[in-house]
Amino acid sequence: MSFGAASGQGKRAARAKSEFGPVVQSYLGYLRAQQEVVDDRVSRHEVSPDYYRRNSNRIGALRQMAVQTARETRNDYLPELEAVALDELRTLFDEPPDVEALRVSETLNYTFRFLGAVRSGKEKFYLFARLDPFEQAELRKKAASRAPSGGRSTSVSVPAAAGVPVSRPRRTSAPEN
Repeated sequence: MSFGAASGQGKRAARAKSEFGPVVQSYLGYLRAQQEVVDDRVSRHEVSPDYYRRNSNRIGALRQMAVQTARETRNDYLPELEAVALDELRTLFDEPPDVEALRVSETLNYTFRFLGAVRSGKEKFYLFARLDPFEQAELRKKAASRAPSGGRSTSVSVPAAAGVPVSRPRRTSAPEN
């Protein structure tokens, strides 16, 4: 039985290698390694079954979103992904957003873009892409130009424009010196 499971994992890994570039492959390998660490820790009774279940489900949610993002963008780039359960939103936000009101691609606090909710196991995770400093600066600049003169923008949520990709394209040529 374990040989069949290992064989299935090998086929999945081979399919991912042919489907994705080296960056996405590396991230998926990182997630596999994280799962092995969690598996090892639970086998040694270093963590509780609840901790194991939560982290295994989180790894599954991250993998799901990474594969979905890579397929949608057809780009060998993934943003820094964060997956949090409802009771963990305070790890990312001082004042957690109302998750029922969040829209996919909505930007929060100029720091995170909401990617969607994913069910993994029996848990629901909310996935966010951490914006890089250049994206943050660009959003702040756009918000400042939209703000009335002499006033400050108080919006903490900036919806993404329709048709704008979730991640920005990466440079394909070497920078000039």
